[in-house]
Amino acid sequence: MTAIPSPFQGRCFPDPFPPACASAWGDDPYGLWCEIEVGGVVQRLRWVEPGVFMMGSSEDERGRVSGEIAEDWWKLEIEREGPQHQVTLTRGFWLSDTACTRALWLAVLGGKNPSRFSGDPERPVEKVSWDEVTERFLPGLQRHLGVEVEAGLPTEAEWEYACRAGTKTAYSFGEAFEPSRASVNSKETVPVKAYPANPWGLYQMHGNVWEWCADDRRPYGAGPVTDPAGDREGAERALRGGAWYDEPGTARSAYRFGYPRDLRYDTIFGFRFALRSIQSGAGGGMGRAEPGVGFGPAEPGRKPPKAAAKKR
Repeated sequence: MTAIPSPFQGRCFPDPFPPACASAWGDDPYGLWCEIEVGGVVQRLRWVEPGVFMMGSSEDERGRVSGEIAEDWWKLEIEREGPQHQVTLTRGFWLSDTACTRALWLAVLGGKNPSRFSGDPERPVEKVSWDEVTERFLPGLQRHLGVEVEAGLPTEAEWEYACRAGTKTAYSFGEAFEPSRASVNSKETVPVKAYPANPWGLYQMHGNVWEWCADDRRPYGAGPVTDPAGDREGAERALRGGAWYDEPGTARSAYRFGYPRDLRYDTIFGFRFALRSIQSGAGGGMGRAEPGVGFGPAEPGRKPPKAAAKKR
């Protein structure tokens, strides 16, 4: 696979960097990263820079048309992927490099593991509804983060942008599905780093568990849009990425699924979270792209344990 440049290309640096809630930070071949720690569980996040991409799929994309699945519902779902159109995201954001693990869920909320699958705490948490994530987990996480950043779910557009990671193919690893790159057609979930990361350092954007998005599936139009978002008041929310027992076609970057926000649906619904600055004013927040403005490499750092504890 040809390496795709990370979103950090010296054009748009997150402000502030590092976030006050970070216990460690730096950069590597994938780009900028920071880590947060909750109850001894460490979660790494990747900086996703603002940018422009083509959202959705073309009518002839490999995997979009399946001769094996001809039901009307499938055709309707596929039609939701088009028309392919240009999307501009004007603000960067931090995105967890994995789906939320069982370990992190329990570190934030305590209590009982909601997942069906047990064993390795590095498996993704599943059997969680959108309402549980947004009304319980994210507020719980927020209490560990302080007031400078806000925890949330990525919008559907942000999710696809991060999943594609600069690629234009059906999957971030190419046009054809590769069993060594994603967990689908399987018997159960796998640990969140069991497969290689995409070109921006994000693990398992394809397969393992469906991931909740902040909004519902908006109808696509052919024209360019900026910072699009679907309905946030209705009963459904978008899910992306496919899951361990689904067909490979549902794990494509463009495939869209929706489900009632208050339902868990067995063992396939999980999520990954985003962090956004809540600073306001010029230069505050997660920075807008300014061509020609460059920054040097980030200095790796780690807070002493006591200092990190004080921040939380």
